[in-house]
Amino acid sequence: MDFRIFTEPQQGASYDELLAIALRTEQLGFDGFFRSDHYLRMGDGDPGYGPTDAWTTLAGLARDTERIRLGTLVSSVTYRLPGILAVQVANVDAMSGGRIELGLGTGWFEAEHRALGIPFPERRFDLLEEQLAIVTGLWQTPVGARFSFAGEHYRLEDSPALPKPVQERVPVIVGGLGAKRTPRLAAEFGDEHNLSFPPFDRIRPLFAALDDAIERAERTRPVVRSVALVACVGEDEAAFARRAAAIGREPAELRAHGIAGTPAEVEDRLAALADDGVERVYLQVLDLRDLEHLDELAARTEAVASGTRG
Repeated sequence: MDFRIFTEPQQGASYDELLAIALRTEQLGFDGFFRSDHYLRMGDGDPGYGPTDAWTTLAGLARDTERIRLGTLVSSVTYRLPGILAVQVANVDAMSGGRIELGLGTGWFEAEHRALGIPFPERRFDLLEEQLAIVTGLWQTPVGARFSFAGEHYRLEDSPALPKPVQERVPVIVGGLGAKRTPRLAAEFGDEHNLSFPPFDRIRPLFAALDDAIERAERTRPVVRSVALVACVGEDEAAFARRAAAIGREPAELRAHGIAGTPAEVEDRLAALADDGVERVYLQVLDLRDLEHLDELAARTEAVASGTRG
């Protein structure tokens, strides 16, 4: 099992604040730093700096970090045309030296679309399927060949399909909690299937649905199984309660739905996720100014990875 830090900068964070978290993530040995792709704060509270654009900030982090994987969890198909997205991701992959991953999903937050004048169509799952086909098709087209696509929503004619990413294959993360169409798309196009904030009792059934989809697709290349869950740990109950209050959450609710509590509780939860077949965990960190929280999370993940927990 490997571990990545996952942030929500739409809640209000400048590039410098994101960079501080990313550098600490790298220093502590986490596998990657990922961010949401949203443009509007969710809930009440001080908006701070306001939102930052996901692929603009990832381009900066690509130059300002050295080792960690970088990407979105997940970009919305409503924000960008697929041909432009393929160019953006390839550019940032080159800037990072081949450390970029693309998470792609349907999008769901209608209010941010209204706030910025972005169309919010009803049939977004069809957009996702076509975008996955186009982005991966453009990258996989041999240099010197052309790529065309004629779908219900997008049409590309005689594209030179450039530039190419530095990586031979940019990992594509397909996110969602659906039991039918999402596993099928993950089996067809994805390198990773992510369950974002799943109920714990649904993890095994959803990964079983992925197994069925992989078998039907006759796919031989593996698909990484991952989850994204809110993380909140304190060295004791009082410290945990303070961190929960800082992010506006109740301790009992965090324990029920996240990776939360005292060190022993967090280690037990991570071990249980491994038993459910989870291979990668995105630890959602909501207080981007609490760098010491990352130190505590690193200690817990190291204990689980090394088999030395509690």
